Amino acid sequence: MATPDFSEPEELTARERRALESLIKRLADDEFVLAERYTEWQVRAPTLESDLALANNAQDELGHARLWYDVLGDLGYTERELVYERDPAEFRHSTLVELPFEDGDWADAVLRSYLYDVAEELRLEALEDSSSPTIANRVAKIQQEEGYHREHAQNWVERLAEGESNGGEGHKRLQAALDRLFPHALTLFESCAPPRGANDANDASGDKPRAAGSDVEADIVDLGLRTATLEELGEEWLAIVVPYLESLGLDVPESGQTGDGEFEFEVTQEMLPDERGRDGTHTDAWADLYDDFTHTYRELGRSEPTKIMEIPE
Repeated sequence: MATPDFSEPEELTARERRALESLIKRLADDEFVLAERYTEWQVRAPTLESDLALANNAQDELGHARLWYDVLGDLGYTERELVYERDPAEFRHSTLVELPFEDGDWADAVLRSYLYDVAEELRLEALEDSSSPTIANRVAKIQQEEGYHREHAQNWVERLAEGESNGGEGHKRLQAALDRLFPHALTLFESCAPPRGANDANDASGDKPRAAGSDVEADIVDLGLRTATLEELGEEWLAIVVPYLESLGLDVPESGQTGDGEFEFEVTQEMLPDERGRDGTHTDAWADLYDDFTHTYRELGRSEPTKIMEIPE
C-alpha cells in the first residue's frame, strides 16, 4: 500500500483523517491535562529547585500540547473547540494524567512523571519517521525537553528509594504511589476510541467505516503515522520500568522472569482500571479538573481563549 500524503490535510480520506485525529488527540490531551495537574505543585515542592523544575515541566507540556493541537488546526479545528468547549467525555487522555495528586505526596508527583516520561520517550521515537511531515517535524523539539523531565523524575525516584534498608518514609510513599498509579499508567497503551461520528459512512475512496478503537489503531500504523503498535510500545515500556523499579526494591504487581532470564510481564484486563481515558471513560476527578480550567472562560462569557504569546514554531 502506498504511503498517503499527509502534507495536504484537505485531501485526506475519511480513514486517513480519522487516524490522524485519533493519534493527535491522545498526544495533545495527555500533555495538556498533565500540565494542568503539574501546576498544582507550584510553591509546594520540597525544594526551590524542584519547584522551578516542575513549573518548567508544566510550561513545556502545555507548549507540547499546543504544538499537537495546532496539527488539528489544519483539519479545521480551533483551540476553543479542542479545549474550552469540547465535551469532557470527548477527551482522550490516559487516566494517569488526570488523577489528583495525593495531598502533599511528592512521591506521587515524581513517580507519575517517571512512568509517563518513559512512555512519552518511546512513543516520540515511534513518531520520528511518521508519514505526516507535520508530526515528524515537531518530534525533535519535544524530545529534547522531555529528556529533562525524565531525568528530573528518575533522580528523585532514586533519592526517595534510598531509604529502603531502614524502612524509610520515602520508600514507603513510593510503593504506595506505585500501587495507586501503575494500573492507570497501563492505560497509556490502550486503544483510542474513534472520533464521534467518524464511522457513520464510507468515504469517497471506498474505505469501509471502522467502528472499533483497535481498528483505528491499526490504521495509525498501517498508514505510517506511527511506526510501532501500542502493544509493542507497551511491551518496551514494561521492559524498562519494571526491572528498574524492582531494582529499587519496589514491588510491581504480577511481574517476574522466565526460566531463561528473558523478561516477561503479562498485562491482564483485571489489572486495568474501570476508567481508561482513551475510550472516553474518566474518573470523577476529571470532571472537577475540567471545570477548573474552563471556569474563567465560561464565567467571562468568552468566545475565544486569550493568547499572551504566539503558538510556538
